[in-house]
Amino acid sequence: MSLQTVLVVDDERDIRELLTITLGRMDLQVDAVGTVAEARRALGERSYDLCFTDMRLPDGTGHEVIELIAEEHPDTPVAMITAYGNVDAAVSALKAGAFDFVSKPVDIQMLRRLVRTALKLAEEKRSEAGGGAAAGSSERLIGDSPAMQQVRATIAKLARNQAPVYIAGESGVGKELVARLIHEQGPRASGPFIPVNCGAIPTELMESEFFGHRKGSFTGANSDKEGLFQAANGGTLFLDEVAELPLHMQVKLLRVIQEKAVRPIGGRGEVPVDVRILSATHKDLARLTQTSQFRQDLYYRINVIELRVPPLRERGGDIPLLARHILKRLSEQAGVPVPALQPAALEALTDYDFPGNVRELENVLERAIALCENGVIEPADLMLESAGGQEYADDDPEPDEPADDEESFDDGSNGGGVGLDDYISSIERDAIIKALKETRYNKTAAARKLGITFRALRYKLKKLGID
Repeated sequence: MSLQTVLVVDDERDIRELLTITLGRMDLQVDAVGTVAEARRALGERSYDLCFTDMRLPDGTGHEVIELIAEEHPDTPVAMITAYGNVDAAVSALKAGAFDFVSKPVDIQMLRRLVRTALKLAEEKRSEAGGGAAAGSSERLIGDSPAMQQVRATIAKLARNQAPVYIAGESGVGKELVARLIHEQGPRASGPFIPVNCGAIPTELMESEFFGHRKGSFTGANSDKEGLFQAANGGTLFLDEVAELPLHMQVKLLRVIQEKAVRPIGGRGEVPVDVRILSATHKDLARLTQTSQFRQDLYYRINVIELRVPPLRERGGDIPLLARHILKRLSEQAGVPVPALQPAALEALTDYDFPGNVRELENVLERAIALCENGVIEPADLMLESAGGQEYADDDPEPDEPADDEESFDDGSNGGGVGLDDYISSIERDAIIKALKETRYNKTAAARKLGITFRALRYKLKKLGID
């Protein structure tokens, strides 16, 4: 079996020798050159599994090498060697197509981790070129519309490098799913994927949660604790709702991205971390930078590449496929046959704007499964008029947490039951409990007494928390 090959492009003899020795000990064959012209000649003579290039070269720049490799050797990962602290150059290199970057002075352990990740990526690309590509989890991103085909193609491209990606999109479009796919289709797939909702962590606990702490560093710190960055080491950290980070944490996050190291609370030194950062928010992050609510320097670090996930109203043609997929999954979870979606009901779904996007579609279909008769979903079972009156807050309910005003299962005497408040919910609860007691907790009889279906009663029992 032939050795894997690496091309090093740097005009400093010491750096070339350091990389040649270090990579040689990893059983890699190294060619080291000092100019862009020599790099062009080497790349013309053979293929390489990985390339390192300095930013400034006597006869050009590392960007020229990156562009050459991207055009003529797209399967070869290339990493930029930058001066310490020059993250602007690193970000520029990532945007140009670099796989990752290494800062001088070179950290040997960090270098070895980068090399292993890059070579794994190169092997996967060769496997794909030979027809051995697996279908992967991209099948979970449902939709054949041009917009979704573009999203899938972009995900496949972004999975091949280590650039921070900012995933933009409205609430409910599936930003976390997109982040998982970027992780799972890349060379970090075997590493951890750590999602964190930045708006759900109390401010006073953020530093400890993100960076960890040492025993005795503060009251209650009874043992060492690993932070989220350490937990994601070798994998991906997904910062959901990143706009919710307070300014003091934005500063600390920026430093971690720049230095690729964290300092636990109470720790004496920094701990290197090898983590890819993916982030998302439904808010307009660019506008928040203009109002000083989000640091502009951090915005440029996490938004090296932006991926917009389209709202459901921009891909209405995907609704039939999505609806069938969601109905199948929800029915399997509930242990009931998959209901048939009447053509009129499907038309109603495709005509609706879905301000809550895919998450709202899941809520609507979950409710329809509970309401429909004889395994057939009619337009009335969707209750889209009441859904259209909802205001989808920033913290949209999860698919298994219907909003309080979604529906009422009664005989129509309250005018349709749209927009139930706590008062009416309590009346409804009392009526259900009374019917259960009168029928000795026979749910079938209680449903008949209340004038609703057994499935509707079961749904209301769950929603109202009645055992």
